[in-house]
Amino acid sequence: MTINTSLAIVILAAGQGKRMYSDLPKVLHRLADKPLLQHVLDTAYQINPTQLYIVHGHGGAQLQTVFAQTNATWVQQAQQLGTGHAVAQVLPYLTDNQQILVLYGDVPLIPAETLKTLCAQTPSNQVGILTMTIDNPTGYGRIVRNDSGQVIQIIEEKEADSTTKAIHEINTGIMLIPVNALRTWLQQLTNHNAQGEYYLTDIIALAVRDGINITTHSPRHEYDVLGVNDRLQLATLERYYQQQQIITLMQQGLSVRDPARLDIRGQVSIGRDVCVDINVIFEGVIKLGNRVTIGANCILKDVEIADDVEIRSHCVLESCTVGANSIIGPFARLRPDTVLAEQVHIGNFVEVKKTTVGIGSKINHLSYIGDSEIGAGVNIGAGTITCNYDGVNKFKTIIEDGAFIGSDTQLVAPVTVGKGATIGAGSTIVHDTPAEKLTLSRAQQITIEQWQKPVKK
Repeated sequence: MTINTSLAIVILAAGQGKRMYSDLPKVLHRLADKPLLQHVLDTAYQINPTQLYIVHGHGGAQLQTVFAQTNATWVQQAQQLGTGHAVAQVLPYLTDNQQILVLYGDVPLIPAETLKTLCAQTPSNQVGILTMTIDNPTGYGRIVRNDSGQVIQIIEEKEADSTTKAIHEINTGIMLIPVNALRTWLQQLTNHNAQGEYYLTDIIALAVRDGINITTHSPRHEYDVLGVNDRLQLATLERYYQQQQIITLMQQGLSVRDPARLDIRGQVSIGRDVCVDINVIFEGVIKLGNRVTIGANCILKDVEIADDVEIRSHCVLESCTVGANSIIGPFARLRPDTVLAEQVHIGNFVEVKKTTVGIGSKINHLSYIGDSEIGAGVNIGAGTITCNYDGVNKFKTIIEDGAFIGSDTQLVAPVTVGKGATIGAGSTIVHDTPAEKLTLSRAQQITIEQWQKPVKK
């Protein structure tokens, strides 16, 4: 499918979003943990326009801060006087041989393929509009056609009579317009309407007057063109988006205990025979190997999980890698820069941060391991803490292959536990310990013979 090489995309994102009742600009509200405007930008990039413009108004400085890395030209609409006025702000940047595709920062789920089809079907000297026939058209502008089925006008609902309101084909707002004609039409717009605004939709009647054909195309689903004006609509689109992501993954073989209780806020790739229990959240980039099982109430963000890993319930994993045949949890936390080799066990109420763990090592109970290198075949007992932070700097703990760390041990970094060493339970280790030796530090146990239990007075 060939797209016009002189295509410019304009994203209208100047609205305040009063019905959101928020200090945040509407297009910064998040769907699947990504700003609404980012969804539209991601789609726009897939079309490869020659230029990309964002028209901003309310909260413009905040938008430009959030999207500082965006390859787009920011155009201010100082006063919000309607969609026609918004598009007019971009005209000084455009050349007459271009087409302009108008998108909206609060319509996040428009598919790139739908837009590509609209562009491909619309000759460069014509106007293309995205329309849709829906059961309840209330609130939308109506597409008015003549007896031959040709579009002759778009009438906004507040301007419509009862006959026009009975029309079920609606304007989505998305248009493809030749710039040379657009310059003339925008100069002829008036704000003599119920809103007192300059409607971009009024150019359709002007185009028909000038003998310009109107091409129409329809998206696959109503949700593709739904806008967000309040938090209920945002939640509705969130559920639809989640449903579509989960359907795609299930068609690829993912087993989901309850599709209504899985949230995907990023990109997920799966191997074969992966099973996910209820109330799981995937964020960022997730890679799951073959035969991975994920228990209930887990959160995974930017993780890579190898084959045959079991992640038990109530675990949180972020920016980490888990080797094959490992078991995590329940109630475990793997923090960023944690890398687990194969056959590692991380048990309940264990937190691991910025640590590598060797093959077959176990940290099964109530421990904090941070800034460490753990060898192969290491067993770390309950209540072990690597004391890696002195209040200013962080230091590394090294535990070599085959070491055994007794329960309730504090390893005060920087410190190295030698290969095959054993640390007695209840020890505080402040110096390196030799290989194959038992090291411990305990106060002598004594009994006070004359001690009496206190009694309540």
